[in-house]
Amino acid sequence: MAAIEKVKVVVLGDSGVGKTSLTHLIAHGSVLVSPTWTVGCAAEVKLHEYRQGTQKQNTFFVEFWDVGGSQGHRNTRNVFYQPAHGIILVHDLTNRKSQVNLQKWLSEILNSDNPTLQHIDIDPEQFLGSTQIPILVIGTKFDLAEEKQRRGQYRRLASSIAEQCGADELFVNCHQARSLGPGTSNSVKLTRFFDKVIERRYYSRGSPFPDRRTHTHAPHMAHYSHLAPTTPVQGSRSHQYLSPRFYRMD
Repeated sequence: MAAIEKVKVVVLGDSGVGKTSLTHLIAHGSVLVSPTWTVGCAAEVKLHEYRQGTQKQNTFFVEFWDVGGSQGHRNTRNVFYQPAHGIILVHDLTNRKSQVNLQKWLSEILNSDNPTLQHIDIDPEQFLGSTQIPILVIGTKFDLAEEKQRRGQYRRLASSIAEQCGADELFVNCHQARSLGPGTSNSVKLTRFFDKVIERRYYSRGSPFPDRRTHTHAPHMAHYSHLAPTTPVQGSRSHQYLSPRFYRMD
């Protein structure tokens, strides 16, 4: 039976920026009607066609690990970071502080194996030169930002961290499925990012991730299709690839 490889993308950002709604929209192509606060980590999974339409086309699982943004869990959430094959940094377009804090989130995950360095601001270029982990920056609540902009109450600023990292940046309204609809510039950038993550994980000679883990097609498709955000994932995987448990506030 054909095996499907997987990559892990960690989704980071302040509490309330819309990470859960965003990951649901990316994974399912539909709007999450009643999002809840994430405490700990929640996961979504989707199938991605790598290099679609070319001779290199291949199917992969993309796992999204949506890490809760509460500062109270800062010292424990590094268990969800390794291994990370790609990073999505999420900020609220109407909240400038959430954009500034992306540098701290990047520092936290890149220094997850050395907690003493997690509180130090970093120059993203210096870290990316050695890690080469693909990064995507996404600004949410684009609809609210546009409304404020029309009223003259808001001026959107490009994320400096996206420029420093050489990363694409998307602006998304998570209440509209067409925000990531096929053929849109957002969809093209998202596809390009997933291809970069897969390229780095499986096709790069200098990949820092030598262990190849697989999922057989039929049983794991069934498993993922029934994955609920309130259901703990059980299993006997190694410590480095333990699936996240899901904790939700009522």
